[in-house]
Amino acid sequence: MTFEETYLNDNILDALYDMHFEQMTPIQERCIPEILDQHDVMGVAQTGTGKTAAYLLPILSMLDDGGFPDDAINCLIMAPTRELAQQIDQAMQGFGYYLDNVSSVAVYGGNDGNRYDQEQRSLRMGADVVIATPGRLLSHIKVGNVDLSRVSFFVLDEADRMLDMGFSEDIMQIASQLPKNRQTVMFSATMPDKIQQLAKSMLYDPVMIKIAVSRPADKIQQSAYICYEPQKLGIIKHMFATDQLQRVIIFSGKKDKVKDITRELKRMKINCAQMHSDLSQAERDEVMLAFKAGQVDVLVATDIVSRGIDIDDIRMVVNYDVPHDAEDYVHRIGRTARADRDGAAITFVSENDQFAFRQIEKFLGKEVTKTPLPDTVGEGPVYEPKSRTARASRYCRRRGRGGGGHKRKRNNNK
Repeated sequence: MTFEETYLNDNILDALYDMHFEQMTPIQERCIPEILDQHDVMGVAQTGTGKTAAYLLPILSMLDDGGFPDDAINCLIMAPTRELAQQIDQAMQGFGYYLDNVSSVAVYGGNDGNRYDQEQRSLRMGADVVIATPGRLLSHIKVGNVDLSRVSFFVLDEADRMLDMGFSEDIMQIASQLPKNRQTVMFSATMPDKIQQLAKSMLYDPVMIKIAVSRPADKIQQSAYICYEPQKLGIIKHMFATDQLQRVIIFSGKKDKVKDITRELKRMKINCAQMHSDLSQAERDEVMLAFKAGQVDVLVATDIVSRGIDIDDIRMVVNYDVPHDAEDYVHRIGRTARADRDGAAITFVSENDQFAFRQIEKFLGKEVTKTPLPDTVGEGPVYEPKSRTARASRYCRRRGRGGGGHKRKRNNNK
């Protein structure tokens, strides 16, 4: 389906023509008509499916058609990170190129005083579209810079990531400032219970749109090391000793582990930097700029950079630990093999992660190649994916504690 087959207005269609956008992605094809028909929408789709355009295009089209107050904030878009807010703002500039009467401002932390003053002026004048991170917007709300009482459109982008980052209370506090008759659109890559609960509290009779998670690109060479936890650093040392690796991201699910890995890599004289939520926004910006510019070879990061960050020349992704689910795995390894390039994705699978990795293999519909461990780290465990319950039961039987095992008889002669 093409964009011209919708009833987006001519100014939006002209901008899309200039950008060579013709065919809609599945999420756009299903969301745009529903949003134009003024329904609340709950969309489940991963990064890279075109969901930003799926909500921006119809909202901008309606704003440009008129009928909204000139001095009010008419659309509020919430994003979990500054990086995503910046990307939405960039998309806004492109899609809104011919919209002379639709203004916007991006509001996020980590800026100097001049930037804050600019945000303040735009908010008080009533920018039509405000793209904001929760913490920064709340700081403006607390000092009276923002009036959200006339907002017509409320968008929560990457809602699951916002909850994971601890923004649940902030979102509820912001939502309490909004009128009840607004139109609400929520997007999430996954749909756990906490997102379902948030949707129930935020949306009115929503249209549910779910786009299946696509499998990773065939160009990504996926492989795994079956290893014990202490062997992982030895594997990395071997990898960097045999190849001059550059443009590498190493993912770990925990920020403390990211710090430990970075410290060990620096001891190995590997040119690396770390990215996690303990860094200030200015520090995160500095790290990302250095990595994009090639001044840093290896970025060690939590999932804060696994979604929505456009770096086209990543050669390798290393999962230092197995992601929680297939969606997170796809997001992580999707950082490589972009823009028609080749890429590699390597996962370290410890004993406790074998069952989770097997679930990822089932989603992929194939077994991931298991690479033999280097001789320098010794032998690893056998790949026997079993659930934790099964492992615990087997352990109990082996130790003779329940599970049908035989208790050792006490020797009364001792």
